[in-house]
Amino acid sequence: MQEKPLGAAAALPAPVEEVDVLICGSGSAGLSAAHGQADGVQCRTVEVMESFGLSEPVLREAYHVLEVAFWGDDGNGGIARGNIAPDTQVGLTHLPHVILSQGRMNDLLIQETVRAGGESRIRYDTEVKDIHVDPATANDPNAHCVTVSAVQDGVERQYRAKYVLGCDGAHSQVRKSLGFKMVGDSSDAVWAVMDIHPKTNFPDIRKKAILHSKAGNIMIIPARATPCLVPTIQDIFYPYTMEIAETVWFSAYLIGQRRADYFTQNNRGMNVSLQDGYNIGWKLAGVLRGEFRPEILDTYVSEREKTATELIEFDRYYTKLFNTQYRKENNISEDDFSKEFVKAGLYTTGLATHSLLMRFSDAKPLQLVKAMPSDSRWNVVVFPGDLNKKESAERFEKATIELIKTANAFTPADKDINSVINPVVVLSTERKDLSQNQIPEFYTPYCGPRNVRWLHNVFTDEAGPYSPHGHAYEKYGIDPNRGALVIVRPDHYISKVLPLEQAAEVKTFLEGFMIPISQRGSHKNGKL
Repeated sequence: MQEKPLGAAAALPAPVEEVDVLICGSGSAGLSAAHGQADGVQCRTVEVMESFGLSEPVLREAYHVLEVAFWGDDGNGGIARGNIAPDTQVGLTHLPHVILSQGRMNDLLIQETVRAGGESRIRYDTEVKDIHVDPATANDPNAHCVTVSAVQDGVERQYRAKYVLGCDGAHSQVRKSLGFKMVGDSSDAVWAVMDIHPKTNFPDIRKKAILHSKAGNIMIIPARATPCLVPTIQDIFYPYTMEIAETVWFSAYLIGQRRADYFTQNNRGMNVSLQDGYNIGWKLAGVLRGEFRPEILDTYVSEREKTATELIEFDRYYTKLFNTQYRKENNISEDDFSKEFVKAGLYTTGLATHSLLMRFSDAKPLQLVKAMPSDSRWNVVVFPGDLNKKESAERFEKATIELIKTANAFTPADKDINSVINPVVVLSTERKDLSQNQIPEFYTPYCGPRNVRWLHNVFTDEAGPYSPHGHAYEKYGIDPNRGALVIVRPDHYISKVLPLEQAAEVKTFLEGFMIPISQRGSHKNGKL
């Protein structure tokens, strides 16, 4: 399928159109693919969708993968089940690994983009031909220094942009135009992928299952044969039967592990690409709003290139585990394989700051991460301990004074105090022994278009009438008698953990990349 760049601006009669950001891409990173066969949505991706407010349709429509079954040679020409393990290690995340098509995932993201922006700015059937960067203005963050030539419906168009994001895949025209080389080596394996409706007496057909037999290897992902492959499939399933009631889709892939190519065996391509776009997106938004220094964009490479390299190295080893000859040569038993597979889940599961807590205002049990939506704000999570202890209360008060100074340094005078920094409090005080008057207004400010009090960010670490105990302090290793303060990025990565006595360091940390209000100039909203 030909790459179809995402044109990111509304049509104008002028031959050259200026935009702040132009996104060229056809996959999840560019949010523009209309169709796709990828469907494995890892826990971290579901966490990201939750932070966008989009997890409900994902969880409602998707198939939830909760267990993985391991089958091996039974010594009699057939297969036998070895063991069953949780698909995700217990306690790593509050969200499941699910199966939902890439097309539907992108559709949800596009719908949200339209809802937030009022219109769709996606230009399908557009091909990028060339990109030129003006070296004279390349270091000026306000200059439209990039010129993109593209063709849509046979008509050549030109765009000038401050920033261009190349999200057009392994055969990127953006990369070619700028002279960048693909880096990495290859280690190829051939896999056939089929979406089928099976007729079978195999007992684990509704689980994620891995089958090793003398006839070959199969991974079953519930939710999804060329006719020539059906005999091989039947041989692998013996002594169980397997008939193909309907073949929805099939293909054969030569899987080459390259650092720049995220097509991987364990369905992480879509997941990693979406997180790539998420990483650069919130940073670029801050730069365009005049909040961040442009140098923050350099961290995209340092963070995501490392992830790409680790992904390929992991996937190379993961692919070898499926190779019968490799397992034989390295004396890897079926039990060894299942242990390695479960350990591999640590790489693909969630990273969110999650723990079940009780909201102080209404006793509702909520995951901590629900108080930190993806709305570009930085989060400061304060663990003050028990406010009925004098030392804890005094430490909390002093830390709050410093956090108010920090918020004022970066928040415009006409904006709510929590519009740039989102303060969250997790107390070890029992809810019945806590008064609203003990909570500084900084954490429950009057805000929003109606200027009503925000009561959603104060939690207690205890069991609720309808929920178990989350044990957040114990889980995070925080001493309730000392407390702690955690800086969490807009994408939920933890940036820094501080003792409450060092709350002033939050301002110092943010000054490393964020521009204080006193130093900001006038800024116009960017155009995508």
